[in-house]
Amino acid sequence: MQATFTFLGTGTSCGVPQLGCRCAVCTSSNPRDRRYRTSALLETSSGTCLLFDCGPDFRSQMLDRPFHPLQGVLITHIHYDHTGGLDDLRPYARGDLPLYAGPICASMLRQSHSYFFAQRKYPGVPNLSLHVVEPYVPFRVGDLDVLPIKVNHGKLPILGYRIGRLAYLTDVSSIPTEGLEQLQGVKTLVLNALRQKPHPSHQTLEEALSTIAAIKPEAAWLVHMSHEIGLHEVVNAALPPGVYLAYDGLEIKINL
Repeated sequence: MQATFTFLGTGTSCGVPQLGCRCAVCTSSNPRDRRYRTSALLETSSGTCLLFDCGPDFRSQMLDRPFHPLQGVLITHIHYDHTGGLDDLRPYARGDLPLYAGPICASMLRQSHSYFFAQRKYPGVPNLSLHVVEPYVPFRVGDLDVLPIKVNHGKLPILGYRIGRLAYLTDVSSIPTEGLEQLQGVKTLVLNALRQKPHPSHQTLEEALSTIAAIKPEAAWLVHMSHEIGLHEVVNAALPPGVYLAYDGLEIKINL
């Protein structure tokens, strides 16, 4: 099945440029050095459209795009840069819009966004139905089979998602053995690479390259990058064959 994968945002929790910073990346004139918070769209040739995470930049990310209904939203974890835009789903959720999340994330969403799920909702609240999914238990959205993959974000267990030969992994610090096994055969890998120096809950660029070597995709696209990753043009040119820095607005054609 053919599909289009769009990188809506490729930045970390502060975005790039980071407020108050005057480093070479934050002051770069290259638009590929400007990054919204990480999120993505997957659209199949048959019309299924999935959103990966919904951060605080969601409205800005979608303003210049054609409006198409969403069949579901896949949430990786509760952090604000991945859920802060859920209220902006209102135009997409006038009918029922399924929201998929792991048990920990779903429980926290019921607290942080309790007005979404109240028995008596006030007018205008997005009509979201929360579906709790478990690692390695597949579920179907439209014409797509989705497999949640357990990964670690520091000490917090979160989810990545595999859809056919595509895998989407963000905010990863490590991947359990079972997760790596479930990722074998992936052809297109989207993976976080925060910066060059170590971080307690995110992979560095070097660690991301090691993960890519273990999974062996045909193409790997790096996301969730801070200004400390370096200039896009410089870093991208130094990457191994088949590995690329993604950038906001990039669309790639894939076969699922």
